[in-house]
Amino acid sequence: MPDIVLLRHGESTTNLANVFTGWTDVDLTPQGVAEAHRAGQLLHKHGFRFDVGYTSYLKRTIKTMDIVLEELDLLWIPVQKTWRLNERFYGALQGQNKAAAEAQYGAGQVLLWRRDPYAHPPAITPADPRYPGHDPRYQHLTDRELPLTENLSETLARVLPFWTETVMPALRQRQKVIVCAHGNSLRALVQYIDKLTDEQVTQLDIVTGVPMVYQLNDNLERVNHYLLTE
Repeated sequence: MPDIVLLRHGESTTNLANVFTGWTDVDLTPQGVAEAHRAGQLLHKHGFRFDVGYTSYLKRTIKTMDIVLEELDLLWIPVQKTWRLNERFYGALQGQNKAAAEAQYGAGQVLLWRRDPYAHPPAITPADPRYPGHDPRYQHLTDRELPLTENLSETLARVLPFWTETVMPALRQRQKVIVCAHGNSLRALVQYIDKLTDEQVTQLDIVTGVPMVYQLNDNLERVNHYLLTE
């Protein structure tokens, strides 16, 4: 089977500002742009080629993917965008500084919301301007699919259909795949691929702009994986 590369977008403006981002559509920082170029250069150096790419609906992944593919002279390959790869929806925490949230709710509670697979951050209502139902890119989603808040297990539940219905068939056709997504949507994917327990996934950090290479067998089970850093 061809390798598959998973990549978290380059540093975003809200990563830099230590803010809960979620589905907020923020841009890359200059450092994030540099991280994307570096990822593309590393993939080029090690001879990676791709037939298809997948990103979320959010421009920090879209721009990262474009930069990576430009470094590989592969801007012409198809790139499919899907809401299923969006970052976890952080509910009422979305747009709030993380230190301010800890001061308001307590560091232990915020850590629980961030890392416990079943803990929900405070929910918003459909009247909230942050509700994705107001955004035209999500008009095709059902009320049930539009989140008011989301825990990590629910992020995994919406990411997995993308993996099983889209990525797995592409891999079985021997296509070379790159996925550019977010810290939590990738955490959900990695939990599934690596068969991590809930406790293990709470300790998992996925850094921005560093390609994760997964080598899979014919059953699409992980044989090996490594970070591409030099």
